[in-house]
Amino acid sequence: MTTEGVFAPRERTLPALLQRQAHAFGERPFLAITGARWSHRDAVAVAARRAHALQAAGVRRGDRVAVMCGNRVELVELLLGCGWLGAVLVPIHTASMRPQIDYVLADCGARLLAIEQRFAERLGAVPDTVWTVPGGWPVPDDSIAAAAIEPGDPLAILYTSGTTGAPKGVVCPHAQLHWWGVHTASVLGLTMDDVLCTTLPLFHVNALNTVVQAAVVGCRVEIAERFSASAFWHDLRARDATVTYLLGAMVPMLLAQPAGPHEREHHVRIGLGPGVPAAAATAFRERSGVLLLEGYGSTETNFVIATAPDSPRSGVMGWLRAGFDARVVDEHDVELPAAEAGELVLRADEPLAFASGYFGKPDQTAEAWRKGWFHTGDRVVRDADGAFRFVDRIKDAIRRRGENISSWEVEQALMSHPAVAAVAVVPVRSELAEDEVLAAVVLRDGAAVAPAELARHCASLLPKFALPRYIDFVAELPRTENGKVQKYRLRERGVTPSCWDATAAKAG
Repeated sequence: MTTEGVFAPRERTLPALLQRQAHAFGERPFLAITGARWSHRDAVAVAARRAHALQAAGVRRGDRVAVMCGNRVELVELLLGCGWLGAVLVPIHTASMRPQIDYVLADCGARLLAIEQRFAERLGAVPDTVWTVPGGWPVPDDSIAAAAIEPGDPLAILYTSGTTGAPKGVVCPHAQLHWWGVHTASVLGLTMDDVLCTTLPLFHVNALNTVVQAAVVGCRVEIAERFSASAFWHDLRARDATVTYLLGAMVPMLLAQPAGPHEREHHVRIGLGPGVPAAAATAFRERSGVLLLEGYGSTETNFVIATAPDSPRSGVMGWLRAGFDARVVDEHDVELPAAEAGELVLRADEPLAFASGYFGKPDQTAEAWRKGWFHTGDRVVRDADGAFRFVDRIKDAIRRRGENISSWEVEQALMSHPAVAAVAVVPVRSELAEDEVLAAVVLRDGAAVAPAELARHCASLLPKFALPRYIDFVAELPRTENGKVQKYRLRERGVTPSCWDATAAKAG
């Protein structure tokens, strides 16, 4: 890691970053998103004005400000305004339904909610102050000076899907976002002449990170409304993008499109593609000329492992980056030798490069960060040359369409149906080299329900990406002697002829 873009320790805050880069880059383009185009100098003015509007609404330092909207300028304004004021941004996944929204608002204790009108009908309980987007979104008429922010002060709380319980709010300090920008810019070799383009949603750290990357480097970030496989290359060409960002399932979707010269008619020199299957990454480069770099990071950590353009081989997550330490350990936290699979645990040289814990959950924070290492819950192998390879998830989580799914949440939705006595939800592999959701369901004695009815029941309770594709009625769930469900047996069993398939049912 170079020191370029790294601020002095006390300056690793969003206000310091914006003010320093406004002085350095002035009117150079910084951000383009539907409804706005800002220079680096504009970003300071936007932050100061939006912070004033939040303050006028009663938001104070440390208060949580929730937002639920698509890739709109309002979300970026709130990020900058919260950072300037010392408040904390809490993005809510746009696929969330009422149970998830109510949970996040209650768990974080949001003082204010900004919500896009198309999502307002999903609301249950609401905070004291609600701004609708657009319509009830106040236009700031004045600005305030930046608060005296410390690098360890929280900038955002990002909710990640729980594994054996409810989702947890990851508390991300200002300095962590600074390091996300620095490390990602270093991995991609960004310069002030680059144009970053992301189609990923701003409620995740990946897309929020692109905003910080552009600020750190002094370049421009273009934020598209959504990913479209058919319009992808046209959009990148229209935006003069030189860097793009993809997730695992997106690349097979792009490769499924008709090949043509449009896949080479662009200026993209490199992309970030964590989780992209190696064969798909190779085919993608052959068709488009774009090299996709692999890597590993989580909301709780940072960009700790990555490949590079000159990496000696592909098909791995990458090599450990300077500034971090990693081990592969057994269930007793004993380090394992190379080539033996175990849990990946991580720590950072800089004390604020990782998240500071889970909001309001000291026990779960202590468990995850025990013995000075963050326990990822991912099973990996460290090869003899130092490369890390992903094997599977130790935790009971499912990843589909680039989203983490809590099996616990899906199980709770299914259990709320009166015909269901017990349920276990597990991942099974799909055609897109990612997970699909399979639910093994035990019905109550004498009860009968069609799988399609269970699916409809879940549709009002879960995000669309979390809905079970497969439902399998079973007489009983496999359990240990002490009654714990043996989910590994269900995973090994996989999709059987008795499984109902929502995709096939829809096609039929």
